Amino acid sequence: MFYGPFPDAGTFSNFLGKIAALENQIYYSICDQEGRPQGWASLMEIRPADRVIEVGSIVYGPGLQRTPLATEAQYLLARYVFEILGYRRYEWKCDALNARSRRAAERFGFSFEGIFRQHKIVKGRNRDTAWFAMLDSEWPRAKAAFEQWLDPKNFDASGRQRRSLEEIRNPL
Repeated sequence: MFYGPFPDAGTFSNFLGKIAALENQIYYSICDQEGRPQGWASLMEIRPADRVIEVGSIVYGPGLQRTPLATEAQYLLARYVFEILGYRRYEWKCDALNARSRRAAERFGFSFEGIFRQHKIVKGRNRDTAWFAMLDSEWPRAKAAFEQWLDPKNFDASGRQRRSLEEIRNPL
């Protein structure tokens, strides 16, 4: 990430004020059923003329990581991008060294497109960026997989998934 860690609550609060004022990024808070914030995600790199948009700056707190809510948040953003905004390309970019983010992108149905070498300088080091994308033509299949996975019947009484999102998207 380009930001953090934050040394104190005041610094974090100032950061939140700055990102809330951005006009080229739209941040969404991801809240649990009680309305408590658990993370955020942003729609960014918005290029309306090309109908291309990126999801990024994704931060999931411990209470959100590896939960159905985390997956549902990604589903809702993708649905908004394709079905409401009418975009044709939805991008996911991350540090090429961030294995968890790369796995998440593929799990959510994004296709790996390559590595942009020395794409950025982040915190004083060269960063290679892994690029992923989902196209509008791929959305119906991804949407169906998300909806099958999110269906309450896909979870047992303990809340464990019966079938993974990958199994649903790529049945044998």
